[in-house]
Amino acid sequence: MRHCLICENESVFPFVELYDDRHSYPGLFQIMKCQSCGHKSLQAEFSPKDLTRMYTEFYPRSLFILEEYHPYKEVSGLGAWLDGTQNSAFRWVPKNVRVLDIGCGFGESLGYHKSRGCDVYGVEADVNIRRVADRFGYKVHVGLFDPKIYEPDFFDYVTLDQVIEHVTNPVEMLRDITGVMKPGGMLIIGTPNSNGWGAKVFGRHWIHWHTPYHLQLFSKKSMKLATEKAGLALEDVKTITNSYWLYLQWVHLLLRPDEGEPSVLWNPGIKRSRAQERIITMMTWMHQTRINHVISRIFDALGVGDNYLFFLRKKS
Repeated sequence: MRHCLICENESVFPFVELYDDRHSYPGLFQIMKCQSCGHKSLQAEFSPKDLTRMYTEFYPRSLFILEEYHPYKEVSGLGAWLDGTQNSAFRWVPKNVRVLDIGCGFGESLGYHKSRGCDVYGVEADVNIRRVADRFGYKVHVGLFDPKIYEPDFFDYVTLDQVIEHVTNPVEMLRDITGVMKPGGMLIIGTPNSNGWGAKVFGRHWIHWHTPYHLQLFSKKSMKLATEKAGLALEDVKTITNSYWLYLQWVHLLLRPDEGEPSVLWNPGIKRSRAQERIITMMTWMHQTRINHVISRIFDALGVGDNYLFFLRKKS
């Protein structure tokens, strides 16, 4: 038993024990659940050396080819709705605002915002972003988010797309983000929903446990508590899930490796067997029928999709 990181209640108990079923980082890891606020967190302490090893030796980065870089484009219509493309926080940022995207990857969102008249900034730990920033003139801080490099009350919008679940102390990070937002500014967070249908149906095979890389899994209640501590007001919660995630879930379920073995799905450098290729081909065909799209839209409509979107306003 220990205190909950979010609500500080002592009613925290073991929930599920998991291993790294993507990249084979060694060990078994316990996810704890707070009975008071529903927050789930990984019971593990990683030193800076451990984290460096985890992400450099076990978490493969795709080889990035600068010539293949393309900014995201605006999407609309039935196809975009079926695809679930509105699952990303950056899609909800309006035109002509000052925006900070923390964890901007290879900068596709930065180009998207720039094309819509935004004054856009990015933060990314992967040094590959430097090549994109240099080529296209993007304003990017390479490293971890540091509020001291920005003026207070500076941004209209801040986005975190699939980032906050990787953070050791999310309340501290939220406070730092609040400090660089204008009064009335908006923070939009996209993060996995471990209270949805996927976690219940697939159990320990659910892809978004992503142990040990995901450290925090929020409930609506725990997010509300965390953001209130940071001076933010929770205005809205949506569940919008990219339909491709369900394709990945089926393939992961059928090809999930034993403990200590890397997954052929998540590690493209591993040679696949004929049987594995047939499974991937079959699941690709199924995805093309749009059945995954329909399933995803139904569960999102019921509020139990795999992806939360939290809309948080800085209090004036």
